[in-house]
Amino acid sequence: QVQLVESGGGLVQAGDSLRLSCAASGRTFGGAAMGWFRQAPGKEREFVAAIHLNTYYTESVKGRFTISRDNAKNTLYLQMNSLKPEDTAVYYCAADRETWSSGSYSRPDKYDYWGQGTQVTVSS
Repeated sequence: QVQLVESGGGLVQAGDSLRLSCAASGRTFGGAAMGWFRQAPGKEREFVAAIHLNTYYTESVKGRFTISRDNAKNTLYLQMNSLKPEDTAVYYCAADRETWSSGSYSRPDKYDYWGQGTQVTVSS
């Protein structure tokens, strides 16, 4: 059974940093696209970052967030610096089933596996 488990969320102040982790089990995702999405209360789930042959970011986090992966540990990371109150959301990691599949990295329907989410709260 494939599982993605996020960790590293918490309550921080504006300007602080957090590193989220997403540990995968049940299969390896070394060659597949993986991503981070977030969902704030009352809003739709939105794309944050993805990694495959390259890295991709939504405009609002460019220069502040860095996505990376450790294939040996089957783990995805999101380093978040200079956090802002508007970054407050539940953060989800996601993984594509296939190494090569169509679809935009920013669309949730590209991904087949999802974690349960980790809360990030940034106070002003």
